[in-house]
Amino acid sequence: MKPGIELRHLRSFVAVAEELHFGRAAARLGIAQPPLSQQIQRLEAGLGTRLFDRTNRRVALTDAGRALLEHAGRVLQGSAAAVEAVRRAARGESGPLRVAFAASVMFLSLPRIIRAFRQRYPEVRLDLREMPTGLQLEALRAEELDIGFLRQPDPDPELELETVMSEPLRAAVPVGHPLATRSRIRLESLAAEPFVLFPREIAPGLHAQVLALCRSAGFAPRVVQESRELYTTVSLVEAGMGVTIIPASVAKMGWTSVRYLPIASLLARTRIAAAWRTDRDRPVIHSFLEVARARAGG
Repeated sequence: MKPGIELRHLRSFVAVAEELHFGRAAARLGIAQPPLSQQIQRLEAGLGTRLFDRTNRRVALTDAGRALLEHAGRVLQGSAAAVEAVRRAARGESGPLRVAFAASVMFLSLPRIIRAFRQRYPEVRLDLREMPTGLQLEALRAEELDIGFLRQPDPDPELELETVMSEPLRAAVPVGHPLATRSRIRLESLAAEPFVLFPREIAPGLHAQVLALCRSAGFAPRVVQESRELYTTVSLVEAGMGVTIIPASVAKMGWTSVRYLPIASLLARTRIAAAWRTDRDRPVIHSFLEVARARAGG
């Protein structure tokens, strides 16, 4: 659009071109007729040509006016679409959003959170990534993620943390283990058992929590095997390599040769927090958090 030509001039032009009457066009625009005439004159001056042939009896478009009318509608529609796109982004209804989650969180409320969010905000481009808590923390600090779902995170001055889900921890033992028939277990019963455990860097907070639980029961776990993947950990328990302590939702993975025993301790519960950078105040992040709060369900 030529410098000096304003969108309001184009709106006035379109109204006059469609009505072919300055009085009716002014009424349609909700302005007086003299300001409308002045806007058309400015538009014609800016373009260097007449857009209307005016007489006392009639108003008609010139060839230049007809050419402008052909394009003015598209310009105004594009402008309106741009304004609405800006408003949707400002309301957190559009734009990209990078969300990461530990694999086991998919056994909890996250699928219904994602489904509800996509239904409510179809114009947001969700980039979903499966990542352990340790890698999520690194990605959040590097601004490579917008939101992470972390297990048992420690306070971090760079991050906002909000607990959205929690679940019990379970002791996992092979089905033929002497403890497998119990309805619940005291952690002291595992003091002499070999453990299969994930490395600290995979989930620092949960790793520390498991060790603290064992310490509270009077022992340090004897780790004979480390595993970076949940399904490997459970498979190794099934194979008789040792026992482990894992989130209860892992039972949904379906191993029939492993028993998941409730732990007799009020501390045997892990929380999942949504995390985002304190300096990343994007509206779309808050839209996702609003849905997560409503759909998490504990």
